[in-house]
Amino acid sequence: MELLNRLKEYIDSQYRLPTGAIGSYIGEKMVRQHQPETIWTLELLEFKKEEMILELGCGAGYAIKKILKNDSVEYIIGLDLSETVLKSARMRNRHEINKGRARLVQGNVKQLPFENQQFTRVFSIQSIYFWDQIEETLSEIYRVLIHEGKMVLTLSNGKAGIMWNGINEMVENEVIPHMKKIGFKNIETVRGPDSRQYHTIAIIGEK
Repeated sequence: MELLNRLKEYIDSQYRLPTGAIGSYIGEKMVRQHQPETIWTLELLEFKKEEMILELGCGAGYAIKKILKNDSVEYIIGLDLSETVLKSARMRNRHEINKGRARLVQGNVKQLPFENQQFTRVFSIQSIYFWDQIEETLSEIYRVLIHEGKMVLTLSNGKAGIMWNGINEMVENEVIPHMKKIGFKNIETVRGPDSRQYHTIAIIGEK
């Protein structure tokens, strides 16, 4: 039992911060696992003209590759804490990186290395669970968004009909109240497609 618990802890740590060969495998596994909610999230972003986009927790770069097929996107920056998955993202998007339409940055979401009002859209897919400081991160997102910019945070809040009370309490008691406090408007939570029986929701707000 102890060995199984240690193995589970190790795998969980790889989802939080992928490293080495196992981390590369986990990164590609997440690409496959998260395709339904990724496609749905990109629809929610509602791209218009000259979009300047930031993805938090970009992983192996699947969403970036999908986004760059849209001519309305001027550029996109992907940020992740894991250099391992960023290597995969660079390989997946190397042509657009060479063209200057994409850039990958290793960094922490609670202290974004970007200028004020730099992005028209900021989004994150299945990474909010790993944010150490949710309020600080939301404030940073608000800072880097332009006026009338849009944020979409996609996550799972249950599986196979069973709701996760801890996640729902985080959304209702931490995320949404702080979004209101710092000035986000038109805040809403919408239900998305089930993905591998996981219930998907998105928290949306505008600056």
